[in-house]
Amino acid sequence: MKAILVNHDKSLSWSDVPDPIIKSDEVLVKIEAAALNRADLMQRDGDYPPPPGCPEWMGLEVAGTIVEVGETAKGWKIGDKVCALLGGGGYAEYVAVKDDMCMPVPKNCSMVEAAAIPEAFATAYLNLFIEGGIKPGNTLLMHAGASGLASVIIPMAKAFGIRVITSVLTQEIADSIKHLNADRVIVFEKENTADVLKEELEAGRSVDVTIDCLGGEHMGECLPYLTHGARWIMIAALAGQKTEIDLKNIYVRNVRIIGSTLRSRTPEMKAKILSLLVENVWEKIESGAVKPTIHAVLPITQAEEAHAILQNGKNVGKVVLTVE
Repeated sequence: MKAILVNHDKSLSWSDVPDPIIKSDEVLVKIEAAALNRADLMQRDGDYPPPPGCPEWMGLEVAGTIVEVGETAKGWKIGDKVCALLGGGGYAEYVAVKDDMCMPVPKNCSMVEAAAIPEAFATAYLNLFIEGGIKPGNTLLMHAGASGLASVIIPMAKAFGIRVITSVLTQEIADSIKHLNADRVIVFEKENTADVLKEELEAGRSVDVTIDCLGGEHMGECLPYLTHGARWIMIAALAGQKTEIDLKNIYVRNVRIIGSTLRSRTPEMKAKILSLLVENVWEKIESGAVKPTIHAVLPITQAEEAHAILQNGKNVGKVVLTVE
């Protein structure tokens, strides 16, 4: 089969690789679409290696058709349409997937939309409900409102009765994410996040959970203006890895700072998250209350161009590769 490989000069090529051989508890998926994630860019740069036993090529989420089923694999048959969460290997024609890493394609979802579900939706569910313990009526701060992850987290939170504040760089970007229906959008070129959170706190609407992919100096500035017992969940540090924190504010107000990535979770934990997704979120996807936002669809042979879209940071929603 073919897969996208990273060359010595960090360029990408659609190259021949060995066909996957499934284990007894795995299924073989003929990939129709694979969604991009920022982790792919990190892996391409050598900063985010795949877990042991996973293919060397990138790709954390796919949608496709099962063409082979292992002897002990449960719940699936040849011909089933699935979307799957991977440790790697999605930029290819085929991938071997453990049975409990697959989910049925939701009704009313295209294969392109389905490919954009597993990583982003599992990350959203993990950080909103398992790490964040968020509840209806709470307030969420989700940074980087135009990101692929935010395009899932914001509508998912809204569908569960959560008030959402998000942040973006410019008014132009704020206008582009109006369809996500965030309750308040902080525009960095016009206002300071900490000042907005202070206003929210004084108005009795302080933030209960933050999902932060930015970090940097603004993180420490914001922490004093969260509700008592708030959870600040760090999933990346795109704006800088260092900040200054008033530790007294943290322990006196019971604020918790939580580091969280989906990829580092055990296979058992990932399977649990996917099961909870199907149980609790699938009906909201099928009703249209939550849908993946697709920014661009390109053939997999244009993976370079697809990566450039993410690198430039101008996408609103997910970028998806299709496999002929």
